[in-house]
Amino acid sequence: MVQSKAPDVAAYLAEFPRDRREALTRLRDLCLQELPGFTEVMSYGMPVYERDGTGEVAFAGQKQYISVYLLRSDVRAAFADRLASHDMGKGCLRFRKEPDYELVRDLLRATASGDGAVIC
Repeated sequence: MVQSKAPDVAAYLAEFPRDRREALTRLRDLCLQELPGFTEVMSYGMPVYERDGTGEVAFAGQKQYISVYLLRSDVRAAFADRLASHDMGKGCLRFRKEPDYELVRDLLRATASGDGAVIC
């Protein structure tokens, strides 16, 4: 997807076909549930979850996959073994099929429980 100009996350989600929208909505729900005290914003054309004005988690629907951006180096390091078998970029976890919601939940919980350095 081209970078979205949606003004909010609901409008962003509405841009996707139903099957993609359902997966992205589920990711949003996980973020809202597992990241208490974080603020949901649109930044760089995607939903971002900020704590004290710093983005720590984001997600995006791309043409070929769904990305979950893990912006904390300590969380990535703590989950290195579980992330090793997944398609990873510098700061993102890519799901070409259905996201691994259990893994995402664990990553979100780890993000919420501490405050490490943001890598991007």
